[in-house]
Amino acid sequence: MSSQPFPSSPSRPSSQPIPSVALPRSLRTRTVLIVTPDLGQRRQLAVALAELRWRVLEADCGAAAWTQSAETTIEAVLVDSWLPDLELNEFLEEFRRQHPRADMLLTDGAQVKGAPRCSYHQELLFALRRSAPSDTAAWNAAPVLDGDPETTRASLPDAVSSLVDSARFRPGPETSCESISLRSAGASTEVEPLPGLIGRAPVMLEVSRRVRLVAGHRTSVLIEGPTGTGKERVAESLHRLSDRASRPFVAINCAAIPEALLEAELFGHTRGAFTGAVQGRTGRIESADGGTLFLDEIGEMPLALQAKLLRFLECGELQRVGENSTVRVDVRILAATHQHLASDARAGRFRADLYHRLAVFLIRTPALAAHRQDLPLLVEHVLERLGERMPVKRLDPEAMERLMTHSWPGNVRELEHVLERAAILAADSPWIRSTEIEFGDEADADSVATRL
Repeated sequence: MSSQPFPSSPSRPSSQPIPSVALPRSLRTRTVLIVTPDLGQRRQLAVALAELRWRVLEADCGAAAWTQSAETTIEAVLVDSWLPDLELNEFLEEFRRQHPRADMLLTDGAQVKGAPRCSYHQELLFALRRSAPSDTAAWNAAPVLDGDPETTRASLPDAVSSLVDSARFRPGPETSCESISLRSAGASTEVEPLPGLIGRAPVMLEVSRRVRLVAGHRTSVLIEGPTGTGKERVAESLHRLSDRASRPFVAINCAAIPEALLEAELFGHTRGAFTGAVQGRTGRIESADGGTLFLDEIGEMPLALQAKLLRFLECGELQRVGENSTVRVDVRILAATHQHLASDARAGRFRADLYHRLAVFLIRTPALAAHRQDLPLLVEHVLERLGERMPVKRLDPEAMERLMTHSWPGNVRELEHVLERAAILAADSPWIRSTEIEFGDEADADSVATRL
């Protein structure tokens, strides 16, 4: 067995080249197929397995997985508990029939019942744990594996061995094709992560669960959460999963429009209805006919206008400003606020009757500090998006550690701004260092000089 240290993940500064890995010449090429719509997880797993000399194939859905495996011998498949185009049970059963010798694991480490364990099973568990969003430091210190499960287990440091043996990543109890569940925080829950909502922490899975439950109904939904936690993203997911997905999704920020103009913006107006109204205009509610209207920061809506919105919710008819006739509109209302609207309603700062109309179903988006273990996934997602308009960057370990210890008062929006600033500061380097991570007033010259 080689005694060289395990090569680190992509978060290694370019000034420290990755050392070559000496593995036995007898080690044959083996192929693993990673099937998940989560791009960040695919990339992390691909890096970890490639460093163990696996040939890695990737697929973002079941159909792509069939194409990738059609004329290839697959030794192992790592599959997400949710696929966008196929039922997981059907995929597992058919894949097991086509590749009876393939080791099959869910990406949370659970073994699929009936699938054999290959000789390199421990490497698969190692890669899954190494690409997980928490406890990465111990895994980066582990030695290169030589493919023998027993000697591999004996060679791992105590800290790493305890992670392999932990309940969350233990391969048993086996997962059957008849009953697949996503494990989180050591418990088994019937929850599937929702594409578009980045995060696998229990609080984020609860958001996905509630979105799936209510998306197909006409029910009004109130989304509460701190600023910067992705409330509009939740609203978009609700619309996308509803039977109104082919119709308009119209969003309006009630706090961003002056009170005098908000009514006309929502309900529309006729020509000459007020000073400056040189022509008539269709309001946002009417523009969303047949689809979904998202009222962001609903808590900032003036009380007088709340009464008019309540009337529309009760009868489905609106009256344009300056017009006597009414127009019937079919629209589903989603609302969001960073305030605790129930408390505002009790205090008289928000109409209680409107609150109860809007909060038929409540979804709360958590602060980033409440699901800090999702930071690596969020970082990967944000950097990939930034890579659409600038060279793709990666974080070195110290930079990631600096992010992990921050309190994140601005939540995911703050993370996006911090990473964009860091990517600019990194200039031509493909790596973002800890000195390029600046939070809030740390971006001023005196703070930067002190840290440097």
